[in-house]
Amino acid sequence: MVYHPKSEFLRVMFERGFVADCTDYQALDEALIKGVVPAYIGYDATAASLHVGHLMNIMVLRWLQKTGHKPITLMGGGTTKVGDPSFRSDERPLLTPEKIDENIAGMGRVFAKYLSYGDGPTDAIMLNNAEWLDNLNYLEFLRDIGRHFSVNRMLSFESVKSRLDREQSLSFLEFNYMILQAYDFLELNRRYGCVLQMGGSDQWGNIVNGVDLTRRVIDQQIWGLTTPLLTTSDGRKMGKSANGAVWLNDQMLSPYEFWQFWRNTTDADVGRFLKIFTELPVEECDRLAALQGSEINEAKVILANLATALLHGEEAAKAAEATAREAFSGVSIIDPDIIEKVKTARGNGPLTLDMLHEIIGLSLPSFVVSLDDVNEGIPVLKLFVQTGLAASSKDAKRLFQEGGAKMNDEVLSDAGLRLSAADLAQPVKLTAGKKRHALVVLG
Repeated sequence: MVYHPKSEFLRVMFERGFVADCTDYQALDEALIKGVVPAYIGYDATAASLHVGHLMNIMVLRWLQKTGHKPITLMGGGTTKVGDPSFRSDERPLLTPEKIDENIAGMGRVFAKYLSYGDGPTDAIMLNNAEWLDNLNYLEFLRDIGRHFSVNRMLSFESVKSRLDREQSLSFLEFNYMILQAYDFLELNRRYGCVLQMGGSDQWGNIVNGVDLTRRVIDQQIWGLTTPLLTTSDGRKMGKSANGAVWLNDQMLSPYEFWQFWRNTTDADVGRFLKIFTELPVEECDRLAALQGSEINEAKVILANLATALLHGEEAAKAAEATAREAFSGVSIIDPDIIEKVKTARGNGPLTLDMLHEIIGLSLPSFVVSLDDVNEGIPVLKLFVQTGLAASSKDAKRLFQEGGAKMNDEVLSDAGLRLSAADLAQPVKLTAGKKRHALVVLG
């Protein structure tokens, strides 16, 4: 649908490519013009960190706040105990309450980088749906809420239908998820005046359920807005790299690796990703996207710098770019100063990864090898896997065969090479291809 919004928030959403569908564009647009709109996105606590796949909707919440409205980050302390079956082929593993709380704490650190939390009218608030879900009376819930849901209609939603069509099991526990998510919207409207739920297009059915339930139970007009499923130009799901998920917590993925993820964006995706993952003006995004040849690489650096600065801060972005430029230019990053500091630290006892990060910073992926590991020599293939430069030994062997494996900027040809304690007496830089590097140090 082509819609020309009047509100600043919806205008930004359309201009930057955030809109997939909406339950009522015009009514939502009018509400956004009239005053502050509280809106939420829900996040189940299935991992210790959010990843790049979540970042599009985090940016939606950021723009919501920047345009004068109130973001609500709803943590699924209750719904995580059930598990969202949407478009999954199997049931999610059930987590303990302690693990769920731990995951929520890790995810919360990411939101604080993008949103301003507080008590003001447009300050973000973080809630946990366990607050109202954990103490539900089952029979009362079935009578008061369950009666508004048609099983026939629930079975027709694509997220459920696709699972059943493949004759894959769908437990009764999972089947309840869409009712609980709909109930979240009802409770958020009652308690906080929330009138808009946003989420990925895969959540459309769940969002519509919440809109319908709230209308039926308390006769309130509320809306749903979804973002498109984001894939790269070659069809891959956004948020995955060769080595797995691109995590947003720096304890799980260094700022340098995060920067490199964006620097490695394909040419065709640069303009689109600039609009979605940065706050660069749309006209400048379009100009950078039109660059050709080697010039497009500078656009990728801008994308990497801006995306990294939003999450990790400008200093981390500058450090990552400096490390990358030094490595790309062929200059060894194993300078005498680092070598001397490593020797001094090792002289005071075993060298740990935390000590190494203090010496070189978090800008470059690092790995500490213990003396026990090198008694008989450690296979260099193993190091490529342990540092994350290769996904497996098979992947590492392919690097060697293609001439993409290097040690201290020298091409490695012997995939059977083992490194001794003497070889690792000084820090060693391993390189995969032209853009990915890691530091290996003897502990």
